[in-house]
Amino acid sequence: MNALGCKFVNVGGSLRAALFLGCAASASLLCGCAGSMAGVTVDARSPIAPEVAKLASADKDYPSFRDIPAQPTDVPPPRLLGDRARELQLAGAEIDQATAPQTWTLNNTTGFAAKAQADAGPDFAAPPATDSEGFAASARQRATPPPPRH
Repeated sequence: MNALGCKFVNVGGSLRAALFLGCAASASLLCGCAGSMAGVTVDARSPIAPEVAKLASADKDYPSFRDIPAQPTDVPPPRLLGDRARELQLAGAEIDQATAPQTWTLNNTTGFAAKAQADAGPDFAAPPATDSEGFAASARQRATPPPPRH
């Protein structure tokens, strides 16, 4: 027996009809809203009434087709843009492959640390602890509390 692929035979037609009716209903509702705005008047007591009347009756210059700018001439051809995009994607894939998980190891860390210390230069010794203790002691001796308020 040759059965149809879908369970409901007339699904495609009813879906198109529902879509058409939905669009028609939306259009009629929007036209009703636009039509109701045609006869709107501004309250004369409103503080913006003079401005609204002036803007509504003013002659305005609307753009024409002459105002559309000419097509730019310094744009590279689409084929060149496609080649550049392809090169960029290949470079990105190389970076992804080079930095993928399991590509980095932590081997020879002592050698890396030794090279970094050698590149940094000579190691300076930490200042002796007596210097800081002596400074703190002299600062405590020089510190005098303010006189009491009377």
